[in-house]
Amino acid sequence: MTLPYEVMIGTRYLRSTQRRGFLSFISIVSILGLALGVAVLIVVLSVMNGFERELRSRILSVTSHATLMGLGGTLPDWRAAQARAQAQPGVIAAVPYIEVQAMLVHGARSAPTQLRGVLPAQERRAVSLAQRISGGTIEELAPGSYCIVLGDALAEALDVRVGDNVVLIAPQGSVTPAGFTPTMRRFRVSGLFHSGMYEYDSALALTAMQDAARVYRLGDEVSGLRLALRDPLAAPSLVRTLALQLGGGYYVSDWTRNHASFFRSIQVTKTMMFLILLLVVAVAAFNIVATLVMVVREKRPAIAILRTLGALPRNILAIFSVQGTLIGLAGTLGGALLGWLIADHIGALVAAVERLSGAQFLDARVYFMSELPAYVEGRDVLQVCAVAFLLCALATLYPAWRAALTEPAEALRHD
Repeated sequence: MTLPYEVMIGTRYLRSTQRRGFLSFISIVSILGLALGVAVLIVVLSVMNGFERELRSRILSVTSHATLMGLGGTLPDWRAAQARAQAQPGVIAAVPYIEVQAMLVHGARSAPTQLRGVLPAQERRAVSLAQRISGGTIEELAPGSYCIVLGDALAEALDVRVGDNVVLIAPQGSVTPAGFTPTMRRFRVSGLFHSGMYEYDSALALTAMQDAARVYRLGDEVSGLRLALRDPLAAPSLVRTLALQLGGGYYVSDWTRNHASFFRSIQVTKTMMFLILLLVVAVAAFNIVATLVMVVREKRPAIAILRTLGALPRNILAIFSVQGTLIGLAGTLGGALLGWLIADHIGALVAAVERLSGAQFLDARVYFMSELPAYVEGRDVLQVCAVAFLLCALATLYPAWRAALTEPAEALRHD
């Protein structure tokens, strides 16, 4: 099938050889500038997506999807609530836990700690933290063993290793003639875990729920129930429904509420980065205006000849619109491919730059992770490409309109 002559001429104008190929050069520069802007935008959005997914994954590896707690801080009749929760559709597991504040001491070092008492057999069903323990297993947290599993950053702060002993100091204690004496108990470090979240690796410790109950004098009470759900996104509605079915009087929470500020800040940052970097794409797109204006000035005699041969203004408009559209299409597709490739290998690229420069771009104490994740979402790629191509299409209108208004007699007067 023969192409319309507007397409053929517009494509040929991209390969202009006059002025030593200067117009071809600026066309290539326009394509490269647009491709670079699109690629940068896709890479940044992919990194933000990867950061959000990695943060969500690491949070859910150490915390439950939802929690059900008593208003007084403890849940006395937790077995009945556990049975009711496990019968709820969408609930994979409902496990009891004790969560209290403590101080760990080893030699001259001490660190505040969030102590979590767990039932090892049930804990594996709730979160994946049990699979991240090194030097031991969560099953070693047997009742009466007084073993403890520490986050690796917490162990480093205390300078302890697997097999060492630490002293746990609880705020509960007794009053003696010498004053208030806090409760102290020696625990053996049976393992270390690494969740990838510095917030937890530096402040969380696991022990047997019965041992925690003895030290803190809780008897048969627990802090609450932790729920593992088939759909984590359904946690807010499901845990509230469960609390109402149990008759109310419970304090409920979920992972989206506990870490809402993290994900809200990520979404705000992602939106702002999209708008800011879109200016780069806009600048690259409007370079097409300069390119086409120069082409129109060079092609004035050719435009005049086409007009005398019967070409209408709309045909001239179509010729230069095709040229600008092809530049925009090439730059957009090239940028999408380049951005996808960079995003897929961003971890290796950042690691190489860190080795060469000797600098660390991501500090786990600040960003909760030490590696730069990236996840390319097809929706983001399509959105970036659509906006970039739309800007390019708009950028072609003015030069094409100027070309369509060219008067043949005026253009040929000096030729």
